[in-house]
Amino acid sequence: MPNGPSPLVVIVAYDQLCTFEFGCAFEVFGLSRPEMGPGWYRCLTAAAEPEPLRAAGGLRLEAVGGLELLDRADTIIIPGWRGPDTVAPPLLLGALRRAHAAGTRIVSICGAAFVLAQAGLLAGKRATTHWHYASILASRYPDIVVEGDALYVDEGDILTSAGSAAGLDLCLHIVRKDFGAKAANSVARRLVVAAHRDGGQSQFIERSVPPPSGARLSELLETVQKRIGEKWTLERMAEIAHVSGRTLHRHICEATGLPPSEWIKRQRIAYARDLLEETTLSVDEIAHNAGFGTTTNFRQHFRTATGLSPARYRCRFYAHDLATTSPMQKS
Repeated sequence: MPNGPSPLVVIVAYDQLCTFEFGCAFEVFGLSRPEMGPGWYRCLTAAAEPEPLRAAGGLRLEAVGGLELLDRADTIIIPGWRGPDTVAPPLLLGALRRAHAAGTRIVSICGAAFVLAQAGLLAGKRATTHWHYASILASRYPDIVVEGDALYVDEGDILTSAGSAAGLDLCLHIVRKDFGAKAANSVARRLVVAAHRDGGQSQFIERSVPPPSGARLSELLETVQKRIGEKWTLERMAEIAHVSGRTLHRHICEATGLPPSEWIKRQRIAYARDLLEETTLSVDEIAHNAGFGTTTNFRQHFRTATGLSPARYRCRFYAHDLATTSPMQKS
């Protein structure tokens, strides 16, 4: 672990606080994790408006401090919001603008994207929010590139997540960026959640007819994931599932939000990322084990998916020892 102070995460509390979203953030950044060493996150709660504050369900809460804490933060998290039609307190918006100008990383979960939009921090950037409100965000703020199907969007200093549980995906992503894959995987195991979730929000949007053969399809997709290095064609999967290729294509699209070929490619990329982060296998070996066929094919798909070559990705995220990783801290 680095010798400097632990990065400070400040979670913003507000009246009618969304307790689930708050819990996601605090569970990842606020709980004591002695196995991570002394350099793990510090976490404080800042009141966005005068107390007493109420949380969803009628709970009363008392924050550690006020908006002055945002000036000390390395990362600020806004866990949800009261609704897209609710104007955020001007003092909160001003504090967020100052923090952003100072280089602080700012994170929104679910409807909190509307707070960042009101502060002008999403102008010209990509962002997401709960699928139910994505079209509202896009229509009200046409200067924001709204990715309504994304579980989360990372723009470096500004990160936004989709609804509720997608906040966990984003929080784990932040841990991965700051402390590496081994730390993120450890936290995910403690939470009993997947370190990576594939597919976008479209798999959760309300549908008039649920996809049939759920158990059979689930077993098939799990088999593909476990044997991702093999050649998987639609015809082969359809034969295993005892359905036509056309039917299977529709079921996979409905279940994952992706066509079969794209879903398989993402599984291969996810597996390759794990191998790059946690093993010393060569790029050629990883290309073969992940089912890409050739190293050239692997490099092309990996760079398209991550923006990095496999070698550069390994240099950035290789988790050979938690003690050698360095969290992102404000200088």
